[in-house]
Amino acid sequence: MTTGYCVKCRTKREMTGATAVTLKNGKPATKGTCPECSTKMFRIGKG
Repeated sequence: MTTGYCVKCRTKREMTGATAVTLKNGKPATKGTCPECSTKMFRIGKG
């Protein structure tokens, strides 16, 4: 699982439903949701 920072909870958490995406400049990123509050999470870089 990939960890990311949840802005709403203000803690690092494991992302649920994490999917790999590519930014416009070609860099990898990960999108997912917070398991506690269902807020969208985003992390730049492989992971």
